[in-house]
Amino acid sequence: MMIKRYTITKNTLVVMLALALESLVANGQTKQVTIDINFSKTYQTISNFAASDAWACQFVGNWPDAKRDKIADLLFSLDNGADGSPKGIGLSLWRFNVGAGSTQQGAESGIKDEWRRVESFTNNDGSYNWQNQAGQVWFLKAAKQRGVKQFLGFFNSPPVQFTLNGKAFANGGKVNIGPDKYDAFAKYIYDVVNGVQKVSKVKFDYISPINEPQWDWSDGGQEGNPYTNTQVAGVVRSINKEFVANKLDSKILVGEAGSINYLFTPGDKSGKGNQVNDFFRPGSANYIGDLPAVSKTIAAHSYFTTSPMASAVKARKALADTVTGIKGLNFWQSEYCILGNNAGEIDGNHRDLGINAALYLASVIQTDLTAANASAWQWWTAISAYDYKDGLIYIDKNKTDGNFYASKMLWALGNYSRFIRPGAVRVDAVSLSIQKQSLLVSAYQSGKNVTVVIINPNPENITASFNTGKSKVQFTTSYLTSADAELKPAKITGGSNVVPARSVITLTGVIK
Repeated sequence: MMIKRYTITKNTLVVMLALALESLVANGQTKQVTIDINFSKTYQTISNFAASDAWACQFVGNWPDAKRDKIADLLFSLDNGADGSPKGIGLSLWRFNVGAGSTQQGAESGIKDEWRRVESFTNNDGSYNWQNQAGQVWFLKAAKQRGVKQFLGFFNSPPVQFTLNGKAFANGGKVNIGPDKYDAFAKYIYDVVNGVQKVSKVKFDYISPINEPQWDWSDGGQEGNPYTNTQVAGVVRSINKEFVANKLDSKILVGEAGSINYLFTPGDKSGKGNQVNDFFRPGSANYIGDLPAVSKTIAAHSYFTTSPMASAVKARKALADTVTGIKGLNFWQSEYCILGNNAGEIDGNHRDLGINAALYLASVIQTDLTAANASAWQWWTAISAYDYKDGLIYIDKNKTDGNFYASKMLWALGNYSRFIRPGAVRVDAVSLSIQKQSLLVSAYQSGKNVTVVIINPNPENITASFNTGKSKVQFTTSYLTSADAELKPAKITGGSNVVPARSVITLTGVIK
């Protein structure tokens, strides 16, 4: 009998091993991943995780006590229930929408959806009424009562008393405030900081006077105002002058660009791009980085740049390199919700209370933190009445009462916001696997405390073990967000941890 001999090349062996691994997975075997954490390699210091009160809080803040208190708990609480489950996600900054007065104008405002109109603190005769925006002020107080320590007031438009067309949105994409009103706008902002503090005992640590200046804001869909970089710099200089003269230590947040690309590229809007170097590079005509009231922070929104992953990472690394070129400058991702079709990966239309949208959101947070080195990550609207992927909590579109529905996106954000507190430092973390799919991971240190957030977008469980070098870490508790869990706590024993399929898990521990 003739015996045939076969020669197996090195490449063939690799292919056979890979097929064997895939076969194990197909038969229910758990993949193995090692996560390397290097505490000696550090990145950004975390400032906060946040969301805004636009637009529903103006109504929900007047809902029955039991319901608005429960919603506030979900957003702000750091307490636990009797079973150890978190009551809320512990946001560390709250964004307050300072309105331009379109609500007082009613239908004449030109903003068709009254839920997108906002009161201002100014009466028609120019006097102030600090009882306005009462529902939003209730949430300010509720946030402070639950331990939030950072607050930001943002303006989509100057008050209608100062705009060129007397409306809270622009005509034809042209700026809606003249230079002769910059000082009046600045004085109004100063008065708002003080007036809100009197009625709520909450002081705005930050003021963001301009939002997404690249867009036209001429369709009446909401309050909004476009600006060139030169006009932004003019407004900021007036606010700085007002704050310094009156010894107000609130800081001005600059940028809030409609897309991160406007921070480091010219973009497609003349005079509205390259904002990092235009605002913070000495010698620029629009340099405002040396103004004492300006925060050494550039902010932008992650819209339209999150898919596909390879291009998202590439753009964020380019942004990080540009920001690093300015000594002492930080980057904040200051607004995001799921818009558009995102290269076919997920559609922003229609609510999704489940894990699909939550996993996508978690991947965006992960990429902004690890590729762009964002020191703050802020969601758009905390409470939504719309059939869109824009809310952490959804409500019936009812001004006085209704039901509310917590989404998995709320809890996915909570995997970060609840456990990564201001002052934590991101450290190097890499997920290593020879297999086809792996994990998304980031790690943080605060003193001896360690937090690791792991995203498993795969359809199978993955077992993770840790290599922490000379640093010995004892992980004690995990918190799971999945299709069936919302920050579900569990004790950790042993050196390996199963990360369930399609989940986000946070591990907390200490360096021994």
